[in-house]
Amino acid sequence: MAEQSRKRQRAETTSDSIKMPKTTLSLELPPDNKKWEAKHLCQHLQNCQNTVKDKKITVAMLKNLTYAEQRELCMSITEELSKEQGKVFNDPIHGHVELHPLLVKIINTPQFNRLRNIKQLGGAYFVFPGASHNRFEHSIGVAYLAGEFAQALKTKQPELDITDRDILCVQIAGLCHDLGHGPFSHLFDGMFLPKARPGKKSKHEEISLKMLDHLVDKNDLKPVMEQYGLEKEQDMKFIKEMIGGPLDSNKQKKWPYEGRGEDKSFLYEIVANKTNGIDVDKFDYFARDCHHLGIQNHFDHHRFFKFARVCEVEGGGKHICSRDKEKDNLRDMFENRSSLHRKAYQHKVNKLIETMITDAFVKADPCIQIEGSGGKTFTLSKAIEDIEAYTKLTDRVFEIILTPPSHIYVSCPEEEEIRKCLITAGNCPEVKAAREILQRIIDRDFYKCLGKIKTQKPTKEVIEQWKEELAQTIPDVGLTAEDFEIVVTSLDYRIKGKDPISNVYFYSKFAPDKASKIDQDQMDKLLSERFSEPFIRFYCKRRDKKSLDAAKKHFVQWCRDKNFPILEDGNPEEDSQNN
Repeated sequence: MAEQSRKRQRAETTSDSIKMPKTTLSLELPPDNKKWEAKHLCQHLQNCQNTVKDKKITVAMLKNLTYAEQRELCMSITEELSKEQGKVFNDPIHGHVELHPLLVKIINTPQFNRLRNIKQLGGAYFVFPGASHNRFEHSIGVAYLAGEFAQALKTKQPELDITDRDILCVQIAGLCHDLGHGPFSHLFDGMFLPKARPGKKSKHEEISLKMLDHLVDKNDLKPVMEQYGLEKEQDMKFIKEMIGGPLDSNKQKKWPYEGRGEDKSFLYEIVANKTNGIDVDKFDYFARDCHHLGIQNHFDHHRFFKFARVCEVEGGGKHICSRDKEKDNLRDMFENRSSLHRKAYQHKVNKLIETMITDAFVKADPCIQIEGSGGKTFTLSKAIEDIEAYTKLTDRVFEIILTPPSHIYVSCPEEEEIRKCLITAGNCPEVKAAREILQRIIDRDFYKCLGKIKTQKPTKEVIEQWKEELAQTIPDVGLTAEDFEIVVTSLDYRIKGKDPISNVYFYSKFAPDKASKIDQDQMDKLLSERFSEPFIRFYCKRRDKKSLDAAKKHFVQWCRDKNFPILEDGNPEEDSQNN
């Protein structure tokens, strides 16, 4: 009877549902089939304490287990582990996407869900009705592609020693690379902050690293990361380095990264490739943006994965390389990027709308007070200094400024804070002026284009000087420098002045382990030159016909005096209908 009772107790222990991640449990059994000490097996199981604590497994319970019984218990747990799969997301771009349970835990945090309310293409939604997608789904797509690419390299080249832990870190970097984006994505750090805080440099990648720390700490995810086999210190460094580059500013180091050694340098080229810009971030936004914009995508990332392999570069570590025959396909990828910039990202009405949103945010900035850590308050532009305050900023800022405070629909406590501070501001001129600008966007009453010129990209100081000069030539109407807006559009195929293909390593069919660059004499220099096109458009913010006619007349004369040929005549009466 006692033996039957003991067997029944063991059966209950091994048959109950135990959910654990595969990476947490190693099934390495004792050498020579010797029995583990009971405390050894117990300690092994306690590594999974978050998932088996309900079973109350103790040394006393395991003391009398034979080797076969130990194995039976481990196999039972392993069988249950296989059932804990990540959630499946039905993505319109990549189909059914399955993500690791740890990624799902990150997704289900308020800090990540904030990305649901930040448009991927900023103001483009006011021009392209389909461009309603957000940073949320893009980040999930990048995480998926990062895992697929790393797994493809692991399968193709097992000698690279890519571990499941490496792949999980790469996926997390892909998932979290855009956590730091502010309202309307690049508009916030690329247009608004430089105007609101001149001289203050802040990139969304830097804020992403702060937001990642905040997300992990606020949701107590460090123990969870350890549960899934990650080293919290080293792997957090690795993840951050894949997003933002080396954390140590010491440029004298031969190998600047700390998360992984130089033998795994290629892993840093998957999510955000600092060498040539070929990475899964672009692969996802090419496909996703084209889908939502209604523009054909000519680049196939699946083909790139098939022909990519890692090669040792003499004196330069290990790099992801492409087959030599893929040169033209990669050039198509960069042409596709340039095409998206011309047709959508820097579409003239899109850039104008983003300029108007920026003006509105700058005007309302002093009146918005957002509560951050310790009860301190921060303006819209200073929220970057406190990550808790910054977490409350989404595209909803547009609606909150646009709508009179008494009529604002508030969907969360964070928005209630902004609404209250706008009520406190009352009818201050800044908020009223900001609201008027945003209403003009809704009414399609845009700033009026005076014309477009092509010249070298002007500095901020030159732009301000031009505004002053234009205002001084029209003294009879009373226009000021504030009444003019100058928008610079730079369409450049190149990266830092170089053809990006010149930074790509290739291998040949007959020498798959030898990396080399394409000879410069083979490069199509005309292509590089053609895609470096800075255009400058001049706008007048006034609405009345007298001011617009005078502004147009004096703009033409100013261009003649400067020897600037006008490439495109602005038609103030028709410009509001452009879309």
